[in-house]
Amino acid sequence: MHSNSLRSVRSMPAIGAAVALAAGLLVTLAPAAHAAAGADLPFTSVEAESATTTGTKIGPDHTQGTIASEASGRQAVRLGAGQRVEFTVPRAANAVNVSYNVPDGQSGSLNVYVNGTKLAKTLAVTSKYSYVDTSWIAGAKTHHFFDNARLLLGQNVQPGDKIAVEAVSTQVTVDVADFEQVAAAATKPAGAVSVTDKGADPSGQGDSTQAFRSAIAAAQGGVVWIPPGDYRLTSSLSGVQNVTLQGAGSWHSVVHTSRFIDQSSSSGGVHLKDFAVIGEVTERVDSNPDNFVNGALGPGSSVSGMWLQHLKVGLWLTGNNDTLVVENNRVLDTTADGLNLNGNARGVRVRNNFLRNNGDDALAMWSLYSPDTNSSFENNTISQPNLANGIAIYGGTDLAVKNNLISDTNALGSGIAISNQKFLDPFSPLAGTITVSGNTLVRAGAMNPNWQHPMGALRVDSYDSAIEANVNITGTTITDSPYSAFEFVSGGGHGYATKNVTVDGATVRNTGTVVVQAESQGAAKFSNVQATGVGAAGVYNCPYPAGSGTFTLTDGGGNAGWSSTWGDCSIWPQPGQGNPDPDPTRNLAKGRPATATGSQDVYTPGKAVDGDASTYWESTNNAFPQAWTVDLGSSQAVRRLVLKLPPATAWQARTQTLSVQGSTDGSAYSTVLASQGYRFDPATGNTATVTLPSGTNLRYLKLNVTANTGWPAAQFSEVEAYLN
Repeated sequence: MHSNSLRSVRSMPAIGAAVALAAGLLVTLAPAAHAAAGADLPFTSVEAESATTTGTKIGPDHTQGTIASEASGRQAVRLGAGQRVEFTVPRAANAVNVSYNVPDGQSGSLNVYVNGTKLAKTLAVTSKYSYVDTSWIAGAKTHHFFDNARLLLGQNVQPGDKIAVEAVSTQVTVDVADFEQVAAAATKPAGAVSVTDKGADPSGQGDSTQAFRSAIAAAQGGVVWIPPGDYRLTSSLSGVQNVTLQGAGSWHSVVHTSRFIDQSSSSGGVHLKDFAVIGEVTERVDSNPDNFVNGALGPGSSVSGMWLQHLKVGLWLTGNNDTLVVENNRVLDTTADGLNLNGNARGVRVRNNFLRNNGDDALAMWSLYSPDTNSSFENNTISQPNLANGIAIYGGTDLAVKNNLISDTNALGSGIAISNQKFLDPFSPLAGTITVSGNTLVRAGAMNPNWQHPMGALRVDSYDSAIEANVNITGTTITDSPYSAFEFVSGGGHGYATKNVTVDGATVRNTGTVVVQAESQGAAKFSNVQATGVGAAGVYNCPYPAGSGTFTLTDGGGNAGWSSTWGDCSIWPQPGQGNPDPDPTRNLAKGRPATATGSQDVYTPGKAVDGDASTYWESTNNAFPQAWTVDLGSSQAVRRLVLKLPPATAWQARTQTLSVQGSTDGSAYSTVLASQGYRFDPATGNTATVTLPSGTNLRYLKLNVTANTGWPAAQFSEVEAYLN
């Protein structure tokens, strides 16, 4: 899914898994009492930029539309003809998979060397599946720059051996290499029906569609065997139920089709395992079912040990998929989602999968038509989703996101999004308890080109309605986020509340701007959140739209390293800039959250801090005393207030009687100035200046109004607060 709404810029102890980057290896380190984040993978990845090369290193870069911004680690190595990158093999292996990019419109090959000896085999590289354009998605640019190519080496290599890849004639940018010990091809299970016995062509030359259909019909209640080979299907399968389709392993049994199963319903009992489905999808056409599975497998089904590549979506699941298990799969180079539970998912478990270079959310639950319930994404490793989130939960009831490792999200995306963005109706908003536990996010978060401000590594978004569910975020590790760690936002710009959120136990390292980016009204309790290397300030607390309400951060104890607050809501903190000294001439109240004991009609509290003197707050009529309060975001040495009424001559002169109170925590207030009358006269600008005593220090400024000679209510068009 993608975000397409426009929005303008506004004028604690660690218990999660840790991630170490050592010698270019992404390694997960888990404390003894907690599960490791990410999948248990059969391969080890080595970054090209950490290897020996005669090429040119590019990046790091987080700029949308650049090659490096989509690379793992935001860095890669560019090879010209004859240049190479040489990897030190990290484990016993007999196969390699390389993530690469070539210029648009070009194809070529990579020579492969093992310990200096050139192999007869080469790795084919092409731009055919890259450079995707989705002009209907607001904020999208040409993206999906990388692709993956794999090769069985024909020999075993050991840790410390050297494998090099060399550009032959085409420029190739190498991102990462995966080293794997591929098991020998499995043998046919007893009693299985082989597709070759029904006429399938393992050379890939003939059309094997009917042979697959015949084998499925003959094997009801049993196993369809897909022997080693390449099989070409020209149309999708349907009516698949009560059967297992099993291959000899995803490196050995390969089905070439862009549409494998397409069916709206099934009685279930479908098990797909141990083969590859590689498509020919080169563009994203959302009306086309160019997916490995489109629709329903039915209850009690499973998908395991699959290699899915060059499709629009790996699995787009609708209908009845109760208790489906999707595990131990690889989903690479899709032009849209890796997997989407598109409503009505009940008891689905998606676990221990690897997803790379997906063109939308890598994993998503979207509660369209009916809610996804009691389902989870657990222990998945996700790298380089290039137009949305690593994991997205759009509505649903009692869902879980646990122990996932997500890295290098790009435009329009966070590492994890918990959201009430509906896209279409009927939609079921978040309900019950949403559990987000034990996840590790590395270089997650991105600049949103529609909002013109950043999205955090972990985002809770009241996009189309308030968050009413309980959202429990525990044991999180966030490392090297280019912008913020935790974001709370109403992404549709409506100001719905983001509330009922608990964050307990997080380690935040080297976040570019802030630890907490609060842009909606609402509340969250933070406990045991420990931060180091914070780029600008601990908290950005500027709910939008101005006057929509306040976001309350409750300190549950055990927090450290992020106590400061960004002081100027009119500008965005930039990565690494620090928190600048306050401008003594800046109006500290402008755009800040404002509340009141009462309001009349449309004259709401935020009108007094919107920067427009022609709009105003008016309290409930005939109900003195009335109070108006603004949260300045952090404690400030305020010395002067300027109170305004609309300057129009239609307003007669009047005197308002009020006192000034201040607080540093929003609960205990003290009197700053005793009650007195202040004269507002259109002939002199309809303003009153209030000088506060030396030593005044407050975050929450409250004006208590007891009388108004011109109207039976308190009235302010602007309340301005200054340091001098």
